[in-house]
Amino acid sequence: MYNILLTALLVMSVILIIAIFMQPQKNPSSNVFDSSGSEALFERTKARGFEAFMERFTGILIFLWLLDALVLAILSSK
Repeated sequence: MYNILLTALLVMSVILIIAIFMQPQKNPSSNVFDSSGSEALFERTKARGFEAFMERFTGILIFLWLLDALVLAILSSK
């Protein structure tokens, strides 16, 4: 059981890194203190299409990763 959870954690880690890198960039300006970037920093737009899917997928994957890590920590303490 421990080995299966550990393998799942490693696989989810790789998928999570790939999912984070695949997300589209929110702010095209690299400097948030720039005058053009400050307006876009506080602007809230609703994600659509691929961006919405990636946000949900990443959120669910992070939750599963944390749950798996918590179970592994509990199992290793026994």
